[in-house]
Amino acid sequence: MEKKIINISATEIIRLLIADRKKLCIYACTAGIIGVLLAFGTPKIYKSKVMLAPEESGNSFSGSISSLAAMVGMNMKIGQTGDALYPEIYPDLMGSTQFLVGLFPIKVTTQKTHESYTYQEYILKHQKLAIHEYPMSWLTQLIEMMKTEGEPGKGHKPDPFCLTKKEFDVCKNIARKINCSVDKKTNVITIEVEDQDPLISATVADSVQAHLQRSITDYRTKKARVDLEYMEKLFDEASQQYKKARLKYASFGDANSKVVLQAVQSQLDELENEMQLKYNIYQQVVEQLQLARAKVQEKTPAFTIVQNATVPIKHSSRPKIVTLIIWMFLGFILRFGILAWKNRQKFINL
Repeated sequence: MEKKIINISATEIIRLLIADRKKLCIYACTAGIIGVLLAFGTPKIYKSKVMLAPEESGNSFSGSISSLAAMVGMNMKIGQTGDALYPEIYPDLMGSTQFLVGLFPIKVTTQKTHESYTYQEYILKHQKLAIHEYPMSWLTQLIEMMKTEGEPGKGHKPDPFCLTKKEFDVCKNIARKINCSVDKKTNVITIEVEDQDPLISATVADSVQAHLQRSITDYRTKKARVDLEYMEKLFDEASQQYKKARLKYASFGDANSKVVLQAVQSQLDELENEMQLKYNIYQQVVEQLQLARAKVQEKTPAFTIVQNATVPIKHSSRPKIVTLIIWMFLGFILRFGILAWKNRQKFINL
């Protein structure tokens, strides 16, 4: 079997490049122009960041062991109280449909025009497209116009269990704009939101932080809040029963205040004992109610805001000069590839 030996000569390559310098310049300049057009036709992106630290669960000893384990890349949840929501799964929580749909009604205001919309409406109708996205957008709109599916009514409320096509697209769009990361050593949560409007990016970042805190708080206090509702129901019942027993005892005593019969006195004592029993139950329920309220407060997690959301001043998009250089380099590589293929026989010895 014959072997092909590739013999590359730097001198020959330089000679070919010099001989073809005009076309190389044409390819590079043409690609650079395309890159500049794409750069100017792509909306600027602004990023806003929020950092917060949740309270640690578990005792200090187990917390120290977990911290040491995190330093070597291990995830040890020692001594925790069965909490299924630990910081490492917050990004998954924020990517859930339930969480994303909860961001739809956020009120956002644009920085330039000061117009206000819901976040869902802003994503659907007020997002600028990059110049290369227009063909696909037009095709999508054409396909949607051919469909006969009816639009939901004005009072339609998004259901995370059954989303429409547009609601699903909004969820995907929001998920791409939000990035959540957790430092395994410190458990500091970093939330980054990007948008075409700097004020909206900061507003949504702050709202995402608040929504995440509410979701975690609702989860951790759910059992305590259910217990509190039950104790409030028992409190209402005990209060009503005590009031009825007290009124019954007072009414009977007033009606028989001048009667000295032993039977009347015996019945009065019985009503008094019943009233005292209802009062004792009422007192116990009051104590349990106070404990239930304290339990809700105890289960409510605390968050330390390390960095608040701020309106970004500068965009985070790639500089146009960098885009120009990248595209010119790609044009150069394309022309060089064509040139090398046409002159491949000079580099391959049979």
